[in-house]
Amino acid sequence: MELNRRTVIAGAAAAGIAATALGSGTAEAATGSGGRKPVKESFGKLADGTKIYRWSLENGGTRLKVLNWGGVVQTLEIPDRRGHYANVSLGFDNIDDYVAKTPYFGALIGRYGNRIAKGQFTLDGKSYQLSVNDGVNSLHGGTQGFDKHVWDVEPFVKGSDVGLVLHYTSVDGEMGYPGTLKTKVTYTLTRRGEWIIDYEATTDKATVVNLTSHVYWNLAGEGSGTIEDHELTIAAGKYTPTDSGLIPTGELATVRGTPFDFRETKTIGRDIRAGHVQQVQAKGFDHNWALDKGITAKPEHVATLRDPRSGRTLKIATDQPGLQFYSGNFLDGTLTGTGGRTYRQGDALCLETQHFPDSPNHANFPSTVLRPGQVYRTRTVHTFDA
Repeated sequence: MELNRRTVIAGAAAAGIAATALGSGTAEAATGSGGRKPVKESFGKLADGTKIYRWSLENGGTRLKVLNWGGVVQTLEIPDRRGHYANVSLGFDNIDDYVAKTPYFGALIGRYGNRIAKGQFTLDGKSYQLSVNDGVNSLHGGTQGFDKHVWDVEPFVKGSDVGLVLHYTSVDGEMGYPGTLKTKVTYTLTRRGEWIIDYEATTDKATVVNLTSHVYWNLAGEGSGTIEDHELTIAAGKYTPTDSGLIPTGELATVRGTPFDFRETKTIGRDIRAGHVQQVQAKGFDHNWALDKGITAKPEHVATLRDPRSGRTLKIATDQPGLQFYSGNFLDGTLTGTGGRTYRQGDALCLETQHFPDSPNHANFPSTVLRPGQVYRTRTVHTFDA
């Protein structure tokens, strides 16, 4: 007899399954109304002696492990159609690899997710030079982006929800960005097993900001092989073509008649080797889809990813105007993950909710400017099923 996700979750709740702490570190746990407080344990130290911790959360059948290093989602476990759990997020089992090797596995990205051409932009008549770390361009905030800092973490239980509130303050001039940016990101697991990310930021000087999460998904389980048989739908009739440096040209091109058309569900592998010039440049898919809905007051469903073998399904809702679909093109077999297996090209994919890449240099793109007195606020909702 096959079990659907609702049956699995109900069984787990009846059995009183709690968050599991791994390793020999000291654990802190407390119960509260409607849920269990996240469990904290040691995850090693940085070279300077700074302690790194991991928090384990569980609710509604979803299990999440998060580091204070970069807000990293180290593992995310969900059941398949038979109730069998697997970690569906790529990551490492030690802090040293996250510091030295990671291609942003599971990390919070800022101040600016994606690329800014030549690390340069002009705001209110003043030019800024950012840290460059992707050839001549700036990628994901520069050499020391938000993914490479220790965040302050506060666990919470609120009614039937459990989660973490993460704080990081980026000082004026960090990586070349103007203004002191105070950032708060909240990870929430709901009783239905949804994983919600709420981003919030304020500044004391006009700046640009574009925060996102860089989870690498493989719904068959990390280290299980290619995601080319995963089925994907993206609610977008246009995308932003790029130059050879993966910087948007400024064009909003139709997906019709191209490999970039995911308006109807299709496997990722069906057109990934179609030979389109944009795919050749990116070694696959690594582009921003301009979502049909644009910017919305509340999150709306924009993408569905499904692994037909396990039945695991991920639905993403966002209020943002863009979605970066990256097909794991630069995984090259040199990284070994949490399950002891190596990650090769196409072994995972990213679906990053965002404003468009290089928006500060394209007047026709939605603005990413944040000014004093304003609050940057956005939400992304991940819903799991099987």
